[in-house]
Amino acid sequence: MKIFQLFAAGLCVALSTSAHAQDKPELTVYTYDSFVSDWGPGPAVEKAFEETCECDLKLVAAGDGAALLSRVLLEGERTEADIVLGLDTNITARAAETGLFAPYGKSPTYLDVPIPWEDKIFLPYDWGYFAFVYDNTKLTDVPDSFEALIAAPDDLKIVIQDPRSSTPGLGLLLWIKTAYGDRAPEIWEKLAPKILTVTKGWSEAYGMFTEGEADMVLSYTTSPAYHIIAEDDYTKSAASFTEGHYMQIEVAGKLASSDQQELADDFLKFMTSPKFQDIIPTTNWMYPAVFPYSGLPAGFETLITPTESLIVDPIEAEKTRDAALAEWLTALSQ
Repeated sequence: MKIFQLFAAGLCVALSTSAHAQDKPELTVYTYDSFVSDWGPGPAVEKAFEETCECDLKLVAAGDGAALLSRVLLEGERTEADIVLGLDTNITARAAETGLFAPYGKSPTYLDVPIPWEDKIFLPYDWGYFAFVYDNTKLTDVPDSFEALIAAPDDLKIVIQDPRSSTPGLGLLLWIKTAYGDRAPEIWEKLAPKILTVTKGWSEAYGMFTEGEADMVLSYTTSPAYHIIAEDDYTKSAASFTEGHYMQIEVAGKLASSDQQELADDFLKFMTSPKFQDIIPTTNWMYPAVFPYSGLPAGFETLITPTESLIVDPIEAEKTRDAALAEWLTALSQ
């Protein structure tokens, strides 16, 4: 009898625990692969938010930044996502036009991104500059412009990302288009022989570089901070280009179809809080959008500062995208 009573009591506790877990609301966030990796922000963000929300935060890796939008467009109002985290200002105009995203409410007054923030649908969480990263123990004659990169020895090879699936890839298109205008097709035609391969996303490209398969990789001016802080490795540097560097501002937005509107708003508010923002510099290796809470860690002071910041507004980026993509495809197909 006592055994049965103990079993029954244990069963009641298990059922109670299960029911309590099921009572917790679930918030699903689509984001890019590196965000949810063991070394990315995802694990720390999930833990910190769940400590305050009494919910289950589900982070879903859905490809690189541009691929996130493609997936949501494909799923439409049937999407399981409540929030998409990992778009940038080069694709927010296209995302807003779909009508799939809802305004997040009042914009925080404490944002500190390099441009005035007026978007009521998408909220920034970090920012940085695109750059070509190289190993400073192997590459000594470092190109300081796209034209210098083109003029480099034939055996110098770079890895870039596909602009149709990757926000860095799209950023490179707009970087060249913004810097060179009508000369962009010429730059791409001359740059094409230097491209070893085009990867679907950033992780694949950076992995090829760190494995020694390419001399330079399209990444960020902040990427060397990872090697310095996490690995005590000072051999990686970002090349400073005289044309300036194109800026990326990464954002998140909530889906209008979400049945967790209030919880989604809570997450977006949390995203600009110290608990989230202090995670960014040493996990996503970007500059925080609210700066600084605890200050940038040692190592960031060694990073290059672009001589000129390049960026176009979201509407102009959308207008420019198709023409820039056609120029890129034409150059790489020859």
